[in-house]
Amino acid sequence: MNRREFLAASSMGLAAVAAGGTQDKPTRKAMILGMAKGGANVEEKFTIIKNAGFDGVEIPPTFDASEQEKMRAASEKTGLQIHSVIYGGWGKMALSAADPAAREIAVETLKKGLHCAKAVGADNLLLVPGVVDAKTRYVEAYERSQEGIKKAIPTAEECKVVISVEEVWNNFLLSPLEFNRYIDDFQSPWVKAYFDIGNIVKNGWPEDWIRTLGKRINRVHLKDFRKKTSTFVKLQEGDVNWKEVRKAFQEVGWPKFMTAEFNGDDFLEPDELARRIDKIVAGE
Repeated sequence: MNRREFLAASSMGLAAVAAGGTQDKPTRKAMILGMAKGGANVEEKFTIIKNAGFDGVEIPPTFDASEQEKMRAASEKTGLQIHSVIYGGWGKMALSAADPAAREIAVETLKKGLHCAKAVGADNLLLVPGVVDAKTRYVEAYERSQEGIKKAIPTAEECKVVISVEEVWNNFLLSPLEFNRYIDDFQSPWVKAYFDIGNIVKNGWPEDWIRTLGKRINRVHLKDFRKKTSTFVKLQEGDVNWKEVRKAFQEVGWPKFMTAEFNGDDFLEPDELARRIDKIVAGE
């Protein structure tokens, strides 16, 4: 390589960095910590997940400083990135709760979850914003949860952790257009979408949601679902059209991490799970 070629290559490299183009994979694959069988402690579980070929892990929140340190130490030792904390948001202290005092507790707990994410080295927090039920009107869940999230945005910015709102079976955010509006209302880079592929199949098409949500998608949960039996099944064994899902992500951009989520019946050994995710990303 002569001097001119070297300078040209260097300029291209700097341009790629400025554009955020440093990721060597279209997306990185992760597992939820509690779904790794075996391992007597956190480090051993991280090792199992890492050895299976995963890049990251998603953990439940812990507000114990010593536990946070153990998590971070295990991540640094194994090279398995803690990319996200599952805060949740269900129960009596949801951001959509009728009791104002309960909502304030939910906001403070959300802030603690953001600090937990920072402490363990994660840059994302999963949030279920609320629930619509017989006692909570849709408009109430919408307005109350947005009010609570707005109170937590300064903490998210301070911690450099994105609040990613997930759509679950909570009778809320029932269309991609509404999900778009919900996220856009905040006008903040610290609030994005956590898209769960399997949760949509019952009443919609994941590829449609992906194309509609577009760059709002910050993280993805990987699940498969079979409509006939109304059950979650092993990846690539349900009704998700994975080729269309892949095509949609190629159009709008891949998320930083895609995390496998499963229950008992759709369990796959970590190495097989990693293999199937690689096939999905490769279009096989």
